[in-house]
Amino acid sequence: MSRRIVSATMLSAFALMAGGCHRETTRAYQPPPPPSTSTAANHNGTSARSGESSSASTAVPSPAPVPNSFGKPISTEIGLASWYGPPYAGRKGADGTVYDQNAMTAAHLTLPMGTMVRVTNLTNNESVVVKITDRGPFVRGRIIDLSLAAAKATGVYRAGVAKVKVEAFATPARVNADPGGRWCVQIGAFARESDAVKLKEDLLRRYTTAKVIEFPGPTGYWVRVNPKFPDKRNATEVADGIHPKDPAAEPYLIRMD
Repeated sequence: MSRRIVSATMLSAFALMAGGCHRETTRAYQPPPPPSTSTAANHNGTSARSGESSSASTAVPSPAPVPNSFGKPISTEIGLASWYGPPYAGRKGADGTVYDQNAMTAAHLTLPMGTMVRVTNLTNNESVVVKITDRGPFVRGRIIDLSLAAAKATGVYRAGVAKVKVEAFATPARVNADPGGRWCVQIGAFARESDAVKLKEDLLRRYTTAKVIEFPGPTGYWVRVNPKFPDKRNATEVADGIHPKDPAAEPYLIRMD
């Protein structure tokens, strides 16, 4: 009888202790805070700090908004995008401003300077609005070079090259701007400076009224022809008549304004 009473007493005490521990644990528990923006998943679905896979929603994001004043796109093209950062950071772009790799800008061969463009990565549907401030890319098949920031925002940064849709919107009005544009032809890149100089001399003899220059670039040596009449038709005729011996060097039609 006494053993039963002692056992019952011990069981009751144990139950009270267990219940007390449970209540203390409940009071001490706090839900974890939401992840901060610095550790949240980036556009590639990986953690911005650790690179680990994220379990974030895979819902398709909405296109990057464009100011209403730009209206509907005036042109659309699909092709490959790449990006550029160092060693271009800090250098002047084709529009005369210093290239900031952390700004939302891009380089395009023919769109007027200042054009606002929405670039959509067709792999993940991420998009961003950028301003055209430079010329490029000078690689066959590529249609736009994104700044480092724009490449990260669209997921092009890790891939290096990605298929994109480029929607161009109305260019802001500029004083004394030629509506048809000012065009030139750029040929390169040559691995050897001597090849670029030789082509420059040949073109100076062929196009006596044009301004022909040779200059070094990050990827080699280039030759540029500025026709006396810099409209697109004349520039196209010049480009069609240039056939460099170096297969890696080809003519590019570039809009200068």
